[in-house]
Amino acid sequence: MTEAVRRRARGARWLAPALCLALVASGLGGCGPARQPDDTSTADAGFPRADRPVSPAGATQFSTEAQRDNQDEAQEVMDLAGVRPGMTVADVGAGEGYYTVRLAARVGRKGRVLAQDIDDGALHRLGARVERERMTNVSVQRGAPGDPRLPARSFDRVLMVHMYHEVSEPYAFLWHLWPALRKGGQVAVVDRDLPTDRHGIPPTLLFCEFEAAGFRLIAFHRKPEISGYHAQFEAAGNRPEPGEMRSCRIESGKVARTKGR
Repeated sequence: MTEAVRRRARGARWLAPALCLALVASGLGGCGPARQPDDTSTADAGFPRADRPVSPAGATQFSTEAQRDNQDEAQEVMDLAGVRPGMTVADVGAGEGYYTVRLAARVGRKGRVLAQDIDDGALHRLGARVERERMTNVSVQRGAPGDPRLPARSFDRVLMVHMYHEVSEPYAFLWHLWPALRKGGQVAVVDRDLPTDRHGIPPTLLFCEFEAAGFRLIAFHRKPEISGYHAQFEAAGNRPEPGEMRSCRIESGKVARTKGR
């Protein structure tokens, strides 16, 4: 099977739930309810728990799109992440779709964007927008707190913008994210250098959590124009087993690994 055929097959798997959400949100009907993922905790499956506070879920709209565009936020982030035409990109924590829309334009007709979130209301509003604006290269999918539920070996880039600090089960989440990357695929995180209960995460703690799940940091930039910093990761070697992972915490201003779960 050629790579082009594999891409079309993966795209077909995303298309049905995307159109279903879009049709329901637009009042056009015709679809049954989307499959709801299992949202139960994954800590009992052997994954360590987050050894830090977790920010409560904030608004699904971070700021007005006009304000963000005035700062060229999306263009700056996509440039830093190396998003190019023809790529397949996941917008994890897509919310109202600010990045989804701009990623769709950047990757073009030969590329694809999967918008993922755990907020049903945000997904239905985004589905309606996808349908209304006829973004044929965009699909919409619901994730779970400990699993983004992304197709394996499918993405050149995964973007998580101002949302990682809200992930309640980061080690399970990152462990399930690891196989979604294609060869050479990368994960880009935009967040603020703030305590994790104030809608941010210190960069050193972010690096430690990604490293615990089998990722390697390849780029880091502090960027006021994107309201925080940009960190980029790639899969490093083999993914650890859940029982081998150790949680990270800040002690006396430094990051340390806990000895047990």
